[in-house]
Amino acid sequence: MKRISLAFCLMMVLLPAMGQIIGHNIVVNVTPDHKDWNYKVGEKAQFVVNVLKSGTLLDNAVVDYEAGPVMFPDVHKKGVALKDGSMKWTGTMKAPGFYRLKVTAHVDGKEYVGLCTAGFSPEQLLPATQCPADFDAFWSSALNEARQHALDPHLTLLPDRCTETVNVYEVSFVNNRPGSRIYGILCKPVKPGKYPALLRVPGAGVRPYGGDVWTASQGAIVLEIGIHGIPVTMQQSVYDDIRQAALDGYWETNLDQPDKNYYKRVVVGAVRSVDYIASLPEWNGREVGVTGSSQGGFLSLAVAALDKRITYVAAVHDAMCDYEIALQQKACGWPHYFHGVKNPDMKKVEGARYYDGVNFARRITCPGWYSFGYNDEVVPPSSAYSVYNIVTAPKTLSLYQKTGHFWYQEQWDEWENWLLQQMGLR
Repeated sequence: MKRISLAFCLMMVLLPAMGQIIGHNIVVNVTPDHKDWNYKVGEKAQFVVNVLKSGTLLDNAVVDYEAGPVMFPDVHKKGVALKDGSMKWTGTMKAPGFYRLKVTAHVDGKEYVGLCTAGFSPEQLLPATQCPADFDAFWSSALNEARQHALDPHLTLLPDRCTETVNVYEVSFVNNRPGSRIYGILCKPVKPGKYPALLRVPGAGVRPYGGDVWTASQGAIVLEIGIHGIPVTMQQSVYDDIRQAALDGYWETNLDQPDKNYYKRVVVGAVRSVDYIASLPEWNGREVGVTGSSQGGFLSLAVAALDKRITYVAAVHDAMCDYEIALQQKACGWPHYFHGVKNPDMKKVEGARYYDGVNFARRITCPGWYSFGYNDEVVPPSSAYSVYNIVTAPKTLSLYQKTGHFWYQEQWDEWENWLLQQMGLR
């Protein structure tokens, strides 16, 4: 009987490990001949494509590929047989920008994709987005109106999320008007004292949030917010239903009417989150920063620009930047409002300017850490790089060229360490 029990226990331990699936045996590697993936305008980038099986070249691999400026490939080939599983490609650009080679291999009825994106004088990239004459007045008025209303914070302890060193709460407070609230997860050190603070703003979507217990355990107050005015501790199925219904395509709401744009209350709410942090007796009154990726990258730019209490900002593959450059047939930021639109509604173009990260980046005065990947197919590296180029405040650029719209562990670790340094915790 003891032997049977021992065998059962061993099986329960080993099954999860045996069931893990990590990566693919078939890999499409596309690599450039410059280690930093950068070239000067007019130079030729040499790409090497290798289709691998078990780490070795796959003979007679069949591939499709496209090549050219990001989001505007001008070469398309299908059904190309690679006798020894490899090929070479040369690409160049006559103006600053990014050139991408994307290869899809077809093996046993499945597709495997690899890509490589070369930068051509990216340090010279500049955004095309114009700034409305009343941009500052618009946002100053929006914040002044919201601040006429008390925050009226509600705080609920979440005992199952607390640790020995960190208390975790669900919090809500008034956003732009009574009845419109921001919800989030607040993590605070248990030990009494005064602490630096961090606001975490979310990427696009509708979801629950868990809070940043780890950063708080290092000695910081961390507020992670949702943006949709709904509690952030419900079951995932609730958010799935909302995403498919009321919040389907929320990022396109009233683009031609700046005062009714969905993101107006979102940006205001993010700044009001700084108001809430500043009201906490545990805040040390000095360090308070903001960070986020994708949509959260945009919101980080917006908060840092609109609230001069922010002492540091970290924006990762920041979306919602330089929409207007699409009118020049160049890669624009997510949600790509005008990409491929022959005759865009100029009311929408003008309205989008109030919600373009470019116009916020121009106004940032605090130190910043900016990071993105060249292979990002959601946020083109050209928009992220042009935003970085126009920031005049102290700044650090950390490139992880091979990343798409995701993080590498090293990138995450560097980001965390930078944030802790800004808070005086490293």
